[in-house]
Amino acid sequence: MLQSKQSEAFLAVAEMGSFELAAEKLCITASAVTLRVQSLEKSLGHILIIRERPCRVTHTGQELLQYLQHSRLMQQSLMQHLMGKTATSEFYKVTIASNADSLATWLLPALQEILLQQRIALELKIEDQTQTHTLLEAGLVNACISTENQAMKGCLAQPLGKMIYRMVATPEFCRTWFQQGINRASLKVAPAVIFNHKDHIHTEIMQKHFGLKPNTYPCHYIPSSTAFVEAIQLGLGFGMLPEFQIGNHLVTGELIEIIPEASTEIILYWHHWKRQSAQLEQLTCHILQKAQQTLN
Repeated sequence: MLQSKQSEAFLAVAEMGSFELAAEKLCITASAVTLRVQSLEKSLGHILIIRERPCRVTHTGQELLQYLQHSRLMQQSLMQHLMGKTATSEFYKVTIASNADSLATWLLPALQEILLQQRIALELKIEDQTQTHTLLEAGLVNACISTENQAMKGCLAQPLGKMIYRMVATPEFCRTWFQQGINRASLKVAPAVIFNHKDHIHTEIMQKHFGLKPNTYPCHYIPSSTAFVEAIQLGLGFGMLPEFQIGNHLVTGELIEIIPEASTEIILYWHHWKRQSAQLEQLTCHILQKAQQTLN
């Protein structure tokens, strides 16, 4: 049986990254935190925390961390369901995992009305759209936006709509790097702009249409949706932008679609637990309605 004080100490260290910060969070001494974590490790027979700066959890510690975070989230959902909200807050807390492009474009305007009306305090976790459902599976979020169309056990997956991406660059960039046309040779030397190493849209297109494997051409990695757009507009490279962020730049000539056949549709789904609080149920209905209007 897990002891609550020991589990609380381990959870604080794992999330804060140090025994000192965990002690401040729990309002106890760092030595007390250390003793509780050591006692938990002894009772389980496993090392849970690697004492570094910052502290890291071991593989066993990661399993326990996910269990405790899942349990905490389930308890919060139960209390919200039974009481409407936690006793210390006027707001209902909802945790959602989203891809960065949705957050940068349509998500907040779609949620604005329901967040204000229902006094929902939103906590967002940002992950690649192919990975967000793993956060739901781990119990770290109440719902997520994902490209996965199959719901896991105990959950529902409902279609939101699609985001369309196009390969674009500035006219000046094209004049500099594509004087001899856009082909395998020119793409091997022209710098690309990619969101991060989990973003496979660009690399899959390069390999499919031009036989170029990752790491065979220069890349800027810009893990911010707004800075990503800015990098392309500044002529630092070419890349895949959602139509939401392209806007009318193709019409004005500020951007050029350089590879029309690279146009890609990403279908998004809303995943959530079948049993959810009244507030999350209303948020689900609202986002499904707004997404149908925005993404389709």
